Amino acid sequence: MLSSRRKPVLYCREDRRFLSGKCTIYKLFGLCMVLLLVSLLWLQLSCSGELSTAVQAPPPPPCPPAGGQASAVDDPSWGPHKLALIVPFRERFDELLVFVPFMHTFLNKKKIRHRIVIINQMDHYRFNRASLINVGFLESGNDTDYLAMHDVDLLPLNEALDYGFPEDGPFHVASPELHPLYHYKTYVGGILLLTKKHYHACNGMSNRFWGWGREDDEFYRRLRKAELQLFRPTGITTGYKTFLHIHDPAWRKRDQKRVASQKQEQFKVDPEGGLTNLRYQVESRQELTISGAPCTLINTKLECDQNLTPWCLLG
Repeated sequence: MLSSRRKPVLYCREDRRFLSGKCTIYKLFGLCMVLLLVSLLWLQLSCSGELSTAVQAPPPPPCPPAGGQASAVDDPSWGPHKLALIVPFRERFDELLVFVPFMHTFLNKKKIRHRIVIINQMDHYRFNRASLINVGFLESGNDTDYLAMHDVDLLPLNEALDYGFPEDGPFHVASPELHPLYHYKTYVGGILLLTKKHYHACNGMSNRFWGWGREDDEFYRRLRKAELQLFRPTGITTGYKTFLHIHDPAWRKRDQKRVASQKQEQFKVDPEGGLTNLRYQVESRQELTISGAPCTLINTKLECDQNLTPWCLLG
C-alpha cells in the first residue's frame, strides 16, 4: 500500500508583466538605471563604513621603555629609594658595553630604582678613582638618595646579593669572602653601598690617590672615624664565584707605579681632603643607551695641585 505522504513542493506564480511583450529600448534603459543606482548606493555605504571604522579605531598603545622603567615609576613595590650607581671610568669601553646592560637588567629584576652614572676622566693626569666617585656623588642629582661605588669590571652573578637602601650603615656587596681577588678583612673596594648622608659624613673620599690602589683602604678609616657600622652579605653560598671579574690584566695593565713621596703618603690618612677640596670641571653630560639600557655619561677633567700631590703626573 502506498503512503499518501508526499514531499512538500513550493510553487511560484509567474509574473511576467514587466517582461511580457516585446523588449523595447525604454525597458532596457530603465533596467540599466536601476542597476547603476543600486551599485552607487552599495559603494557609498561601503566607503562610509570603512571611513567610520578608521576614525573610531583607537591608536595602538606605546611601546614601554627597555627594562620596564615605565612600571618602576608608578609601582609601589619598587620602594621609595633610588640608587645612583657611580662608575669611575677611563678607556674601558669593552667592559662598559657589557656592564651597563648587565647591571640595568640585574637591578630591574630586583626592582631597584636606579641611574647608572659613568664618570669619565678626560684630563692628562693619572687615573683617580676616588676623585671620580666624589664627582659622581655631587653630580648624581637630587632624585637619588643612595649610591653604589661600583667598579666597571665586576659583575654580580648571584641574584641574592642585596642592592637595596643601606639604612643602617654602609653595605659592602663585594665582601672579602666573596670577591674573586681581594680577601683581607679591611677591604671595602669593588662594590660599596652608602646613603648620601653617610657619604657626606665621611667627607667623601681622599683626592690624594693618583694611580691605582689604596684609596679604598683610606676610606675604611673614614668609615670608622665617622662611627659608621659596616655591613656585609650573609647567607651567600657561591663564594669566590659570586662575581664575574672581566678585567684582563694582560690587556688592561694597572697604573701601580709609585713615584717621589707617593710611596710614603699612600699609607697616611687624609684628615681634611675629600668633598671639601675636590676640584674638577664637567666638560659635557650625555644621556646614552647601550643595548637598550640607559646611562648618563659625565665627561670630567680633574684638577691637581702638584705642590701637594706631584705624583698626579708620572715622572
